[in-house]
Amino acid sequence: MTTRIRLAGGFLLGLVLAGGAFAHGDVQPQPVNTDGLDPLGTEWKEENPYRGNAKAVAIGDSGFNQNCARCHGLQMISGGLAPDLRYLPTGKEGDEYFVERMKHGAVVNGVTKMPAFDGVLSQEAMWAIRTYIEAKHEE
Repeated sequence: MTTRIRLAGGFLLGLVLAGGAFAHGDVQPQPVNTDGLDPLGTEWKEENPYRGNAKAVAIGDSGFNQNCARCHGLQMISGGLAPDLRYLPTGKEGDEYFVERMKHGAVVNGVTKMPAFDGVLSQEAMWAIRTYIEAKHEE
């Protein structure tokens, strides 16, 4: 009987630990389907070209949840791991900060705190995520 309890306890502990390891899912950047958005070309826009675009908000919502929520929180409500993006400035000021961080990431004391998404996500995907962030800011 004691052996069965130990085996069952060990199995349950293993499940709990494995669940913790996979809790945040695949940490590799996930592609974002931007079908339905106007193509932006290779030159980076200085301001969000999709501001107020409902399709971009929906695409950005999906892109954010796939690539950003594990650190910035669901619906951008951060648990403290990364900045709460609901307070990111809107308009051009916020656009400049957003593009800088998304393209180049953030490294603090030699530790990557945010990966660089330049070359991983398209300009359309990044601006769609920005559009979603601004839409949530306005709520």
